[in-house]
Amino acid sequence: MLEELEIRDLGPIHHARIAPARSMTAITGETGAGKSMLLSAIRLISGGPAQSRRVGPGAQEAWAQGVFAVAEDNPAVIQAKDAGVDAAADEGELYLSRTVPVAGRSRSVLSGHTVPRSVLQHVSEHLVTIHGQADQLRIASAARQREVLDAYAGDAALLEAYGKAWNELKAMDDRLDALEHQQADVRQRADYLRESIERINQVDPQPGEDEDLKAKRSRIENAASIQQGVNGAIAALDASQLDSDGDSNGATDLVRHAAQSLRAIRVDGDNTYEKLAQRLDSIEADLSDVVFTLSRQTDDDDDEGDLDAINTRIHDLGELTRRWGPGLADVIAWRDNAAFEVEDLDASPEKLEQLRTDRDHLAAKALDAARELSAARVKAADELGERVTAELAELAMGGSRLEVRVVSRATESGPDAGADVAQVLDAHGMDDIMFAFTPFPGSEPLPMGSSASGGELSRLMLALELTIAERRGEAADMTFIFDEVDAGVGGKAAAELGRRLAKLARSSQVLVVTHLAQVASWAQEQYVVSKGPTAPDTPDEPGAAGVTTTVTRVDGEDRVREIARMLSGSESGTSLDHARELLAASVE
Repeated sequence: MLEELEIRDLGPIHHARIAPARSMTAITGETGAGKSMLLSAIRLISGGPAQSRRVGPGAQEAWAQGVFAVAEDNPAVIQAKDAGVDAAADEGELYLSRTVPVAGRSRSVLSGHTVPRSVLQHVSEHLVTIHGQADQLRIASAARQREVLDAYAGDAALLEAYGKAWNELKAMDDRLDALEHQQADVRQRADYLRESIERINQVDPQPGEDEDLKAKRSRIENAASIQQGVNGAIAALDASQLDSDGDSNGATDLVRHAAQSLRAIRVDGDNTYEKLAQRLDSIEADLSDVVFTLSRQTDDDDDEGDLDAINTRIHDLGELTRRWGPGLADVIAWRDNAAFEVEDLDASPEKLEQLRTDRDHLAAKALDAARELSAARVKAADELGERVTAELAELAMGGSRLEVRVVSRATESGPDAGADVAQVLDAHGMDDIMFAFTPFPGSEPLPMGSSASGGELSRLMLALELTIAERRGEAADMTFIFDEVDAGVGGKAAAELGRRLAKLARSSQVLVVTHLAQVASWAQEQYVVSKGPTAPDTPDEPGAAGVTTTVTRVDGEDRVREIARMLSGSESGTSLDHARELLAASVE
């Protein structure tokens, strides 16, 4: 819902701020007063084209901002978060603003974050819908007509089921296409992969094997110095490990003797020497463990293996890492992945046949889902056309008719689940949707958008929105803006038009730009757009002399006078009384 719209230096509007009602708000004023600038502001913050000529006289830039109240689950919030804007930080509000300079590029801002213009477009699609002569051309597209029908049908679950089946079918088609149309480079790729896998398997690398071999080679190459150092260390620690006849004491024996000497001390009430002896015992155990490890080291060195064989193995492993590395783990992973790729590239007849069978099952599944979706659309289309036609009769368009056509691209008996499915289905199902509008009895039904005037199209869109809102049966977080909806309408039909707009405003926010008092009288709030001479320049606010536009909220007697002006162009006693009667009657 639009909580506030603020404009600065857009066309003749120097500054304006409106706070629309939650239900229906009327924008009124003399022809040429500048009501179109309000719509221009909405289009700007919705990501529409920016035109520097719209910048007000004497200003360097135009600026517009809309503040929308949104629920956390509103798709607009999701779109904002996808763009990196955390809408929740603004306590359930989204700020859409646009700056248009006299020269240079416009700037789009979403809740304080500069974003591409396309982001404003995607976000605003879930916040505001403009039904003006230029904006309503979108309904002429088959895609938009399909969206409207699906919204009325409430077939989201069927759409989701079909979308899943369609994506699975397309993925299988893409895979089969790649396998069935292999080019020479693909076959060469398969040969290269097979040869590479065979080469790696011949060497049969093990994870970390190259590092172990390099360490082993280093020990062999330094065996003499290692042996000398180890023997020297063992001799110093425990000479008996090298020479059983030796009578020299090593560090282990000396520590053991020291511990025994301390234990020989007997002092009543003093266990200091016993504690020191225990510490020496621990040192002796550590030294014995070191001696044991060094002794094992000399044994292992005898089993290191042949240096030439180790170098050969290191060389073979190095060849693998240079080609498919950088490490052996990468080589092994590459081989495993290559095996899966070869499996697909080989495309054996048996495998292709199995994939084609799988594809037929997926095609049948997608076709069944498309038929369910189509049946729901056909049922909803008949009902939508009848209800919109009934609404048109209430909007002074008796004899006009909307026909919603759902043309299936498949016959009742076919196609079979196979190649023909690709000619029947697309990402949205198996149907071509067309809204055909008959503007008056006896005329040919023509595609919507080419068979209705601006005013007729506005009322047709109102009838559509009313019908969808009635079907929905609950409040929608959407703002609808109607322009030219009252073109060619007057009298009783005008009052009915206002009542219908007020009916839509029960479930959605409605802003209507109107010249008819019978329409404006149904609004909860009313703003008047008027123009007058620009105030003389002041030091605080210099500006060019000329005409400026103001936007003023009216209520009470001010609103009565505006309704009277709209009725008769004057504020006579009779017109004022008529205005009061109209306002009093425009309540349900």
